[in-house]
Amino acid sequence: MPKRQKLLSELQADNEYGVLLMAQMDAVPETLQFVVSTTQMDEAAGGLRDRGSYVVRAIGVREHRFSVGIFANLRFMDDHPLLYEYNMPSVGLFFRGTPENPTELVLDIFQAYASTFGPWRQIPSYLNTTKPLVDLVSGGGDVLGEMPKPLAERMIKVLEHHKLETKIVEGKRTEPKMKALLLDESYILALDFSVDELGKA
Repeated sequence: MPKRQKLLSELQADNEYGVLLMAQMDAVPETLQFVVSTTQMDEAAGGLRDRGSYVVRAIGVREHRFSVGIFANLRFMDDHPLLYEYNMPSVGLFFRGTPENPTELVLDIFQAYASTFGPWRQIPSYLNTTKPLVDLVSGGGDVLGEMPKPLAERMIKVLEHHKLETKIVEGKRTEPKMKALLLDESYILALDFSVDELGKA
């Protein structure tokens, strides 16, 4: 069984947990190594029983936020809201017109943002911050922001619902696609990941 699959299989049951023990920089630039142990709750012993230990190598790291300690879920992902910034075209979104209810439009913008990114990206990332958002949308026209295409598509629906005209300027994505490793709320975004079993050839 491939080491990645073995690692994932040891974290599938409800009584199985991972422990991120250590993270360190590698000798190669933009590369991090993580030591992860898999454990199983042993009711008889009243604690966690070790199952396996792995080294996860993240190659070409662009962004990370992680904490050492116990986690319940580990996922390798090619598609995730965190990856939109790196894998989707960047779009400049312009609007023209004045909404009847600017405050309601701002709330709808916040809702579209939250439904696109959930807890992973926070406002005001990608939005025009040269002035307060209520003033921005009340000004008759401006750039709403530069953002990944999935967010722009949701924002266009919101703006058009409020009877504003929209225009986009789409850039081209030429960099290689990124991947994500998620350990509950912790994450690492990198070009690729490799998994080796610690102490095993």
